Amino acid sequence: MCCDEYAPNRLVCTKCGKEFNLLEKRIVCDCGGLLEIRLNKSASKLSWNSFRKRKFNLWRYRDLIPLPKDTTIITMGEGGTPLISSFSISKELGLNEFFIKFEGSNPTGSFKDRGMSVAVSFANYLGVKVVACASTGNTSSSMSAYARRARIEPVIVVPKNKVAKGKLSQSILYGATTIAIEGNFDNALEVVLRASSLGLIYPLNSINPWRIEGQKTVAFEIVDELNKVPDWIALPVGNAGNISAIWKGLLELKEFGLVKKLPKLLAVQASGAAPLVNAFRKGLEVPEPINEPETIATAIRIGNPASGQRALKAVRESKGCFISVKDEEIIRAQKLLARYEGIGVEPASAAAVAGILNVLEDIVRKDESVVAIATGHALKDPDVNSSHEYSLLNALNIDEAVGLLRKLTT
Repeated sequence: MCCDEYAPNRLVCTKCGKEFNLLEKRIVCDCGGLLEIRLNKSASKLSWNSFRKRKFNLWRYRDLIPLPKDTTIITMGEGGTPLISSFSISKELGLNEFFIKFEGSNPTGSFKDRGMSVAVSFANYLGVKVVACASTGNTSSSMSAYARRARIEPVIVVPKNKVAKGKLSQSILYGATTIAIEGNFDNALEVVLRASSLGLIYPLNSINPWRIEGQKTVAFEIVDELNKVPDWIALPVGNAGNISAIWKGLLELKEFGLVKKLPKLLAVQASGAAPLVNAFRKGLEVPEPINEPETIATAIRIGNPASGQRALKAVRESKGCFISVKDEEIIRAQKLLARYEGIGVEPASAAAVAGILNVLEDIVRKDESVVAIATGHALKDPDVNSSHEYSLLNALNIDEAVGLLRKLTT
């Protein structure tokens, strides 16, 4: 087994340590462990100045994404999302520095586009004909878009009646072959894994190590935009690929001498779908599955996260914390972002802000800098937006409408 830090980039099993050639098509190790891409230490020195000479998007950091040089990049300008200073909420809460990293501005409206750009580029390099994913919504819409751009056939497997209409309609628009099954996300993922083991499809869930290579770039951008490392990065956690990717990216920044310290991670789950919160509190290394997860935040309605072990390790290494929030707290945070800052996010994104509100002063100090990652756009989940007091006004005639405006302005 090679252990030279200057060895070629390679795939390494996070469970048993076995190494594989970087360009193998495999997704998991023979032992069942997830694979991770390990970068060699480049002979050329990386610097923020060299990155900043390029356009601000995911591919600014191409030096840290080890696709073969002759890969055709499948891109729609993903990444380069805004880091929005939250003036009103910061003032209301007494926070010194609070920012929202708005991933909803990606091409299909979620952070998934980062991982899909890289993973579909690799699938295209391999000559893959059919890609597939299990999804609660964002993964399927993103994969379908990028697969179509690469002229690859997309197949999505979703739990019946448990995907937000805004997300499912995107996949339908892209013409993805859609399979709805009884059960939850975990059942849908089992279908994809079985089909993959039979060689029927190439899976593009976050168990695919190339997805992680794209998603880690949000960590690069946060440091790049702030020109420093924040004290905390807060984010919602479902299948746990994103938090694993972000921590991987942060570790790489330190390894390559681009940062000197690392932030703490605040990992937030919904109380009805919180297997990692339970595992964190019990000191477990592997989460105990929740058979019937339930939350209004459909994007994180997952009871058996595939990257759960990696996520627990990441949070502990960062000296951070896993916490849970109630659905009503998620809706309150969603309203707060929209009405105080003009930022519209889907419920799962609001979970990160709800988490900060819950631990302010107890865990997160007011004098610390905090970045909350808003993973998806509000239009992803129109059903939630039209309920919970978001109801539209009844139709009025012209005189009634003018009368109402008079009351509002006097």
